[in-house]
Amino acid sequence: MGRITANSQNDKTKNNEFRTIADIFLCQDKFMRHLYGIPNCSTVKKARAWLEARQIDYVFHDFKKEAPTAEWLAGCLQHVPLEILLNKRGTTWRKLTPEEQAQAADESGAIALMCAYPSLIKRPVLTGGNGVLAGFDEAQYAQYMQAAG
Repeated sequence: MGRITANSQNDKTKNNEFRTIADIFLCQDKFMRHLYGIPNCSTVKKARAWLEARQIDYVFHDFKKEAPTAEWLAGCLQHVPLEILLNKRGTTWRKLTPEEQAQAADESGAIALMCAYPSLIKRPVLTGGNGVLAGFDEAQYAQYMQAAG
């Protein structure tokens, strides 16, 4: 048990090779969890430690190596409100111009911004058979895993 890194040559699930974040998300794999984020993010580190302490397998996707696609983000937004998925509290948001920030007023503009600046995405993002979680909260993760069985 433990983590599986998606950026390795061994990233295969049920004899299907997934090449993009969108492919993995859209497969609706109910048996494998996928954790998306940036490895040096403290919140991502906490989520990974929580999963590993409970011997929960997951595939990690590094936003720095593989940027999210608009299709993947749209899929996430079917489960998580834009107000949660778009992180307006970080330095990346504060560094945007007022014009760029105004793009986030609608979903398509926000998706374009998150594609261009993956650090705007609330981290980590956990996907699996029970939908999507954005951010890390121990109680939410426990409830999510319990529902997964």
